[in-house]
Amino acid sequence: MSTHDQRIAQMTFASVYPMYVAKVEKKGRTKKELHQVVEWLTGFHTRKLQELIKANVTFEIFFRQATLNPNAHLITGVICGYRVEEIKDPLTRQVRYLDKLVDELAKGAARRVFAHLRIPGRPSGVPITMRRAPPPNQRPAGPPADQYLTAV
Repeated sequence: MSTHDQRIAQMTFASVYPMYVAKVEKKGRTKKELHQVVEWLTGFHTRKLQELIKANVTFEIFFRQATLNPNAHLITGVICGYRVEEIKDPLTRQVRYLDKLVDELAKGAARRVFAHLRIPGRPSGVPITMRRAPPPNQRPAGPPADQYLTAV
């Protein structure tokens, strides 16, 4: 594990959570939408999130307790200068999945996705299918690559 990966593992979710909230609210999104994103990825409902924040858990513990969404591996793209799908360390990749989803929510691209999510254990919602964007030279003309992060 690199020094970078160790630093991420020891960061607390509570230290990053206010930045997630500020980022999405600055762009006109809500804390409720943020919680939907986190719940989709981790399975944590709002009450459990608050418990984890209060306990000041590290990302290592946060993701150890999480039930990662089976479609999480379909999250691709660049976040914080790293291509998510190329990150070797599993924990760092999971943290970057969360960062990427929060970023997409703030940009509005994920809003279409999470409006139709089926969160495990909840009867409402429509199942989501995320698909990987084809290489740039094989993409059809028209909508941007964000279309591949939408419900289909």
